[in-house]
Amino acid sequence: MRTVYLDHSATTPVHPRVLEAMLPYYQGEYGNASSLHRLGRNARLAIDQAREKVAGALNARPDDIYFTSGGTEGDNLAIKGTAYALRDRGDHIITSRIEHEAVLNTCRYLEKDGFKVSYLPVDRYGMVPEDALEQAITDRTILISIMHANNEVGTIQSIARMGALARERGIAFHTDAVQSVGKIAVDVEDLQVDLLAISGHKFYGPKGVGALYIRRGKKIHPLVHGGHHENWKRAGTENVPGIVGLAAALEICMSEMEETAGREARLRDALQRGIQEKIEAVRINGHPTQRLPGSLSVCFEALEGEALILGLDLKGIAASTGSACSSGSLEPSHVLKAMDIPVEIAHGSARFTLGRDNTQQEIDFVLEVLPDVVERLRSMSPVGLSKGDGKT
Repeated sequence: MRTVYLDHSATTPVHPRVLEAMLPYYQGEYGNASSLHRLGRNARLAIDQAREKVAGALNARPDDIYFTSGGTEGDNLAIKGTAYALRDRGDHIITSRIEHEAVLNTCRYLEKDGFKVSYLPVDRYGMVPEDALEQAITDRTILISIMHANNEVGTIQSIARMGALARERGIAFHTDAVQSVGKIAVDVEDLQVDLLAISGHKFYGPKGVGALYIRRGKKIHPLVHGGHHENWKRAGTENVPGIVGLAAALEICMSEMEETAGREARLRDALQRGIQEKIEAVRINGHPTQRLPGSLSVCFEALEGEALILGLDLKGIAASTGSACSSGSLEPSHVLKAMDIPVEIAHGSARFTLGRDNTQQEIDFVLEVLPDVVERLRSMSPVGLSKGDGKT
């Protein structure tokens, strides 16, 4: 059975050239980067070169890049590390209601430790109103954390303007850029951010490796204590193959970004048009233009998203109902709820996220299969369609 993979926001396949770059560091070049002998020096050189590549992609200084195990650790280090380092200056943190759980649950943890957190609302497109951010700032605010692009609906926030506001007020600004880096241009100077987290497996690199940008001079309290690794910010022997793979993947994505983004956007638009033409009572979620090129979130009225995803899987189509980290939850998406989408409609959400290898033939196949799956599920549903076609 053919497989059509439309879940690239959950993870991406490792690029063949990335795997090729990593293999030597599992085999002949297996040294510990802290060792003084030749194998150790070779490993250290590989890490240094990877750091330079990641920094170049983000327009950052190499010394401001710290390797982690992925986006979740990066977000935790940025938020907890900043909160504890600046606790003598204040105890207030600002974030949004549509953040990834890596941010939301970290903020909830800090609330239990005495910090105060403001969770900003979003509009119908998933955009954080800038006036809401400004109004939430107090003289006790020490950190703002707003994601760059949403993992469920693909909406891209106006981070540069928020970053400028934070800098003007002397507040540390963090952005979870896990979904945006490798897909669209990300420049830490243009965005005016102080901390930015990325994860390799979102852009054709290996799982279990990421990076955190920390602007020089920003105080961070380390979460993991031990040796001198990552300039005392993150103790533990470095994952040399993973770090090499992350840098190689990012380098490839940067070189192909314009072409890949254009192709993904065209295919996404074709999928969206086909769904709206072939299926009644659907709702397109997220910003109509300010969104990731390969991201499409759709709510199908009068069915359950989980059943739809399983029905598509039986046909060889891989998609999701939202964040992969929330899979198995019976609750509707917190992102869609924050966008004021009715719960009964949010339950019928599906996320289709395209990648570099998807083709028009695959989109055509999805549009052949999807209407029948939707019709079958609706025929068994006790909930009827609302009046009108529901297309938005």
